[in-house]
Amino acid sequence: MPAISDTFAIPAGSSIAAVLKQAPLNPLENRILLMHVLGLTRIQLITQDERLIDALQAQQLSSLFRRRLLGEPIAYIVGQREFYGLQLEVTPDVLIPRPETELLVDLALQHLPAADAGNTLSVLDLGTGSGAIAIAIAHGRPDLKVTALDVSSAALTVASRNAARHLTPDQTRLQLLQSNWYSALADQQFDVIVANPPYIVAGDSHLTQGDLRFEPQDALTDHADGLSALRSIIDGAGCHLKDGGWLLMEHGYDQASAVRALLQAQQFDAVQSWTDIAAIERVSGGRHKTR
Repeated sequence: MPAISDTFAIPAGSSIAAVLKQAPLNPLENRILLMHVLGLTRIQLITQDERLIDALQAQQLSSLFRRRLLGEPIAYIVGQREFYGLQLEVTPDVLIPRPETELLVDLALQHLPAADAGNTLSVLDLGTGSGAIAIAIAHGRPDLKVTALDVSSAALTVASRNAARHLTPDQTRLQLLQSNWYSALADQQFDVIVANPPYIVAGDSHLTQGDLRFEPQDALTDHADGLSALRSIIDGAGCHLKDGGWLLMEHGYDQASAVRALLQAQQFDAVQSWTDIAAIERVSGGRHKTR
């Protein structure tokens, strides 16, 4: 028998209610695809559930459902994902922003020093991808200067479009630079550095499962022990943090202890880890003190 992913189709003339009843995904994903193709809000999907789907819409929906049944992430199918209350464009050139990473934004905003009229506060986002972290920080604090780096020019193109969508010219200054970690920065220093680097160990089975199969592998794994990118970031941070500035990094579910040890080896102060929405130690960081 052919797999459902090869055969599922929505008949033209079906009502929204019928599609929601028969569609093979979970209810949330069924709604997302319908809203995307029909251009409806969730409320409209409910109030217009007797609306009939025409032939073109049925063809489009059938194609999108089959793509999802074959495993393609729904964020790539619809081309966006919400992060920190912002709808961000995502493509296969960037990681899909995840709820647990919002912790990094919260911590960055919490660890900025008090605003000083004579000194613009600054934040550096390493490996920005879609720009999610940098743009969320910039959106929340229009007085900041934010610099976001990525080695991928394709990722920076996506980040640039997201910045244009959510930041007006009179808001936070956001600079996007192509850079392998700190290489493009010269002697610039920042009040806070944030990073969500590749931290999955090479060969980890998760890389061949679920959404991760479709995401850019170089943004997921360091192709080594999972700590090499984190080491590079920690080792170079001292040259780019102001005295008392904070380095905050997302890492794997089992890496908090190792990351704290790396921070302590570089003489960071107040080293600690913070738990995400699933009570997993997801972000570790420390304060830089001039020695």
